[in-house]
This record gives sequence, structure tokens and C-alpha cells, in this order.
Amino acid sequence: MAQLNIVFIASEATPLAKTGGLADVVGSLPLALQGLGHEVTVILPFYRQDLTKNNIKTMPLNTSIEMWVDGLQRQCLLHEAVVDKLRFILVEQDDLFDREGLYGPAGGAYEDNLLRYTLFDRVALEAMAKMDKPVDIIHCHDWQTGMVPLLKKTQYMHHPNLIHAKVVYTIHNLAYQGVFPSEWIHRLGLPTHHFHQEGFEFYEQINCMKAGIASSDMITTVSPTYAEEILTPEYGCALEGFLQHHAGKLSGIVNGLDLDAWNPLTDTAINSKFGVGKIAGKAKCKKALQQQTGLKVDAKVPLLTLISRLAEQKGIDLILANIQTWLDRGYQLAILGSGDANDEQALTALAKANPTQMYFFRGFSETLARQIYAAGDMFLMPSRFEPCGLGQLMAMRYGNVPVVRATGGLKDTVTDYNQDTKQSTGFHFEDASAQAFDNAVEQAVAVYKKPSTWSRIRTRALKRDSSWQASAEAYVKLYTGLVDD
Repeated sequence: MAQLNIVFIASEATPLAKTGGLADVVGSLPLALQGLGHEVTVILPFYRQDLTKNNIKTMPLNTSIEMWVDGLQRQCLLHEAVVDKLRFILVEQDDLFDREGLYGPAGGAYEDNLLRYTLFDRVALEAMAKMDKPVDIIHCHDWQTGMVPLLKKTQYMHHPNLIHAKVVYTIHNLAYQGVFPSEWIHRLGLPTHHFHQEGFEFYEQINCMKAGIASSDMITTVSPTYAEEILTPEYGCALEGFLQHHAGKLSGIVNGLDLDAWNPLTDTAINSKFGVGKIAGKAKCKKALQQQTGLKVDAKVPLLTLISRLAEQKGIDLILANIQTWLDRGYQLAILGSGDANDEQALTALAKANPTQMYFFRGFSETLARQIYAAGDMFLMPSRFEPCGLGQLMAMRYGNVPVVRATGGLKDTVTDYNQDTKQSTGFHFEDASAQAFDNAVEQAVAVYKKPSTWSRIRTRALKRDSSWQASAEAYVKLYTGLVDD
């Protein structure tokens, strides 16, 4: 197989800057592709505050790209960072990217986000045009890079380095489409002849995700089931008809996990190491978390866990509807998350009223998250929709058996006990209702009380191969098909 020159363009990537799962994908998939023998470069904005906070060393390149945008002529310096042998090119423009929050202040969005990311997209294209050799694959991610396929197809179509490049556009979450007033078209010099229903027009506004879908050579989502779901009115976010028109170039490839970074046999954040055949340490992790959080120390009580944004998408209302019932049954809960203020208040009050049974940490702590993954018996993910999800992969990696709604990547990655008792790694429920969720938890608890059966489920979860290897191979097959076409 010939080596491909692949360029990822994205708005975030671990460990440089992160708000969610997108960063994990963009930080991990290129490494897996490099491991398969391909050359990969990642282009990101230069988020000065995040780079400093994360101790990322950068060096300026001897390149400055001049770019007109919104009435100003800007000089955009390029920087380079190399992390774990992966090369990043970073686009500096401090007034746009040296801010608190990547996309906006807490709970909000910057009004000039379209300006910020259209400038970034154009500079990324210019940076690729200056590379030492032609680009084979341009891989774009979510609405922030939705203009790249359109601009490459129109204003950058004749650049020698880009003329033969194929564009893959990945939808990580269709709910966030990048919709802005149409007045930006002329301010940013966007191709007006593509502003129509088959292009990037959306109810007389600009839709960045539509631009990416319409102009890319291939569209992917982060799980096969989500690729099917977004073609329906329930999950299509008003784009199901548009996506159906482009369904011939749509596929789903499930995300992976960095198994070295998430390994209970080597994790220094947890109280005791454990793994397949060395499971005793997991009970020690449970005891340590109970002691640390004020929960009653009890090896036998089911410890239900949740690590999540507190948002409607994540089904937090289904959690809240059932908590008192679970507490009345004697279960324990350890919850970490932040988001909706009312949800935070409700969880805080429940934890305060039941301190030996329930613990709630408002915010995020990666150390505590790892300790909860390692300590928990069951991991709850009642999402209304979940394009892929990483929480269930991390939970299984730590022998924390998932109870999930059968949607998107949750359905694809967790094998349901009711469908295959001999291969199961968790439990599904279908309806987004409190009763259906409780029924699944009750079934999980019933099986938990059968130690030998539970041990087999937990072992299968621990042994599940959630690495990026298979996903990277699937992407290479997709890339190669495009290049050879």
C-alpha cells in the first residue's frame, strides 16, 4: 500500500486543546494512521492560553500567510508543535484565538465564530498549498471546518498541492451545525453561487455543516448506527432530507481509545492496579473511592457511576427521575459532571441528603474520573442520542459494566446481555423513559448478584478491543478508495 499524505484540519485536539470527544479523536486517530505507515499532519488554531496551560512546546515556522477577512488584511503566523511524533501546524491570530474558552465563554458562543473559523480554514488551505509535496487526503471535522471542502472545491481548486486531494468530512455531532446570518457571506468572501438549498443555505442563513456535507468527497460519522440515525427525522436535526440526498457517500466508523493512556494495569491515578486475571485490585479501588467520598464502605452494594455533561442529550432527566428509587433500594451512586444549573442543584441536594449513599462532584477532574471508572460496578449512559461516546469505552476498559440506551455508538460498542448472554459486555434499553432505564438497571443489579455471571461480563468488558487499530484500518480503506477512484 502506498504511503498517503494526510492532513487533518480541526478546531481541537488532545493534548493541545480540548472541550470534548472531538479532541480525543483528532489527537489519537492520526497516531494510529502513522502507525500504519502514512504521513499525517494536524492543523489547529494557535490557542495560546491552552497551549501554555498544557505545557505544549511550539516553535514559529518561517511562514506568515497574508489573508483578507472582514475588511482587514491579516498576517497569520504559523507555528509547529511535535507531540508523540505527531506534527501539528498552528495558526496564530491572538485577537481571535487567545481567549477564554475555545468557542465561547462558559455557556455561550462568540458572535464572531464564523469569522474565526473561516479565517482558520482559509489559512489551513494556504498552509497545505505550501507543503513540500501534494496532499492526498484532507480530513475535516465538524462545523468549524465545514467551509474547507467548499473553498477547496471552488477558490482553491487549482493549487498544485491540492488539485488531486480528496476531502473526507466527519460529523461528530450533527446537533452543532454552525449556523450564522447570511450577511457574513460578503464579509468573508464566501462563494455566493453555492448559497442555495443544495449548498450551504439553511432557512436564509449560512450552515457550515451543510457546506461540508455538500462539497466533500466522503462523509463519515463516528459510528455505523449514528450514520443510519441521522437520516431520520428523530436524529436528523432538520438535515435528514439533505443527508438522504448525500447518503451514497455517507458511512460510519466507530471511534477508538488510546489503550496506553487508559489502562488499569498502569494507571497511576487509581488506588490499585488491576486487569484481566488480576481483578483483586478493582475491589480495592471501590473501597478507596467509598472512603474518599464518604460513602459507606461496602464491597457488596452496587456502585452506580456517571461521568457526563449535565445536558438533555445525555438523558440526565432519566437519572434524576430514578435516583431516589435507587437510593431507597440501597444502591450507591458516584457522579461527576457539570452543565445545566438546575441539574447541578438537584444532584447537589440529593447528595447532601444521602451522604453515605451518593457522592456528586460538580465540575471535572480527570484523576477523579479515572478513580470512578475503576471503582464502579455499573456505568450509566442513558443518552437520548450519542454519535459514538467514549465514556462507555473507558468504563469497559476499567471493568465498569455499562447500562446504556441503545442509540448511536452505544449500541455499536456495548453488546447487550439480552441479545447475547455469552458475548455481552453490558445492558441496553430502548425507550428514552425513566421506567425503561430503571428496568435495565434492575436487570444489571440482578445479574450483579450472581457473582460468576457478573465476573464473565466484566471480564469481557475488560478484554474488549477498543483500540484505534481497527478504526484506522477502516479509514485507510476509505482513503485509498477515494485516491484510487
